Amino acid sequence: MIRLFAVLFAVSLVAACDEVTITPAPAPGGETAAIQPVDTPRELRTPEQSARAFAEVVRRVEPVAERECRARTSGVDCDFRILVDDRPRQPANAYQTLDDDGRPIVAFTLALIADARNADELAFVMGHETAHHIAGHIARQRRNAEAGALIFAGLASGIGGDASAVEAATRIGASVGARTYSKDFELEADKLGTIITARAGYAPVKGSQFFNRIPDPGDRFLGTHPPNAQRLEIVRRTAAGL
Repeated sequence: MIRLFAVLFAVSLVAACDEVTITPAPAPGGETAAIQPVDTPRELRTPEQSARAFAEVVRRVEPVAERECRARTSGVDCDFRILVDDRPRQPANAYQTLDDDGRPIVAFTLALIADARNADELAFVMGHETAHHIAGHIARQRRNAEAGALIFAGLASGIGGDASAVEAATRIGASVGARTYSKDFELEADKLGTIITARAGYAPVKGSQFFNRIPDPGDRFLGTHPPNAQRLEIVRRTAAGL
């Protein structure tokens, strides 16, 4: 089941209001119907088009992501909740997190929905964010942070650091540990997100073109994201394999 904030659109995207429920149509035998390629406007030019495209993307991508989650994991909550982050002045962004009960949440800011040029971009971002949960990246990043904190704290203690030095080293180690494999996590999410996007009937290569409109992080030491060209290439290769 999806709970999606209904969004009011006028001249621009504005705050979300009541929650509505969207249920994918079941096929005979209880399975979700096979999803066919979509016929959407080539470009999203108005807020109304963006709103409709986003609602349709949620309706189509969410059940595919849930099926992939159940097929690839065990003992993991695969009941995604897709939300609109309607806080004012938030930049274009999407993110995956967990609620207090461990349920996976994928949130889109209003600015990202408005900035998307087509439904394929919205679908690819949604596939990417759900892939983070399926791959267990939050838990893996937490373990990496804990390991980094322990290593740095041990080094500081071993060279005779006082309590404040050990505490500072622990914080630095946690940050370094959390970033160590973050680029790999992003590429993993790009690859699985490509599969989810394609199986939902969208074009992942077209959807990944938003990488060409965001700043390229390059290949910075301890950077959190890989170069855009590397991400585009893994999407292209994965889509070709499909």
